[in-house]
Amino acid sequence: MTFFLELLCFQSHAQVANDNIENRRGLRADETITSSTVGCTVQRGCVDERLTGKCIEYHNDQWFEFRPAVAGTYYVNIGGQRCRDVRGVQLVVLTGTPCQPATYRILSCTSLGTQDDLFVPLPNLRAGQPYLLDIDGYLKDYCTFTLQVSGQARGLPVVPAPAVPPGLPPMSRVVTLSWQVPDSLAAARYCRVLRREVHEFRAREIRREPLTINTYGRRRAAYTLTDTLPAPGQYLYQVVAEGEPADGPPSLLRQQWLAYSQLRPIMPGAVAAGSAFLTLPLERYPRRAQLAIVVSNPETGQVLRRLPLAVTTPGQGRLYAQPWLDAGLRQVAVAITCYPPRGTAYTEHLLLPLVAAGQ
Repeated sequence: MTFFLELLCFQSHAQVANDNIENRRGLRADETITSSTVGCTVQRGCVDERLTGKCIEYHNDQWFEFRPAVAGTYYVNIGGQRCRDVRGVQLVVLTGTPCQPATYRILSCTSLGTQDDLFVPLPNLRAGQPYLLDIDGYLKDYCTFTLQVSGQARGLPVVPAPAVPPGLPPMSRVVTLSWQVPDSLAAARYCRVLRREVHEFRAREIRREPLTINTYGRRRAAYTLTDTLPAPGQYLYQVVAEGEPADGPPSLLRQQWLAYSQLRPIMPGAVAAGSAFLTLPLERYPRRAQLAIVVSNPETGQVLRRLPLAVTTPGQGRLYAQPWLDAGLRQVAVAITCYPPRGTAYTEHLLLPLVAAGQ
């Protein structure tokens, strides 16, 4: 119900006046405005995607202009994003004659891909020079957001997140993250530690670590955090050093993916000639134990086979797996509940690779 109410709110927004470049909205330094990409269109004659490459595809953009009174470095601060498709907004900053793309010079192009509060640095701006800001919904996302151009950065630096490493090894639910604070960040007072799951679009601050002085009167450089992951998944950790806003922009120190899975990798099972078989690791269980086995697709959770089994010899645990291999699976999730002759029943979750015959 909440989702549909929010969708109705998005649809009820009127088109912004600065949808067209000739009605671009002027921005004063440190002025914070609220806008929306809902209902915006694109003046195709006023943009040229060849200038920005793959950074941006124009769908529903709007225009702003900023003229700094004083030369220097400024920051475009984007915050408070609330988006229909949770992708966020895109930002292009350029100079040139409005609606004459042949005169444009691109200063910055950023696809945020997140709803975090972020800043984009604009170094060496000239006093009195007009700068055009074009904001678009990422892949036609509908977003409300706040916008500010300021001499002080707010939020997280725009740094692309690293790709999730293929075959990221599953770890325990308790993870450890370490980082160093370089001496060059003398104005930093603390580190913010943020975490988001791979399918989320906004990070959560889980810790604010003060930077401390060691017994020699020097600032401690090395820090370690232990965290408990809330559920199985892949998580991006970010460590950002910050001080007072006047002391300089926040600095990203570390980005790292960590994973937690209840599935435990086991070595590949044996394969018979001409067919694929899955070997269950029965040697892990007491002889004469009763097992309840559920084999499923690890991506979708679809149950592929259920079977009871009594452990007599380790060699008996071989299942025909060629149909699963033919369907494109290379590994299966196996939940084994063991009822031992003595003691309490328990369940193990395993991840077993499938290997084609002859490999």
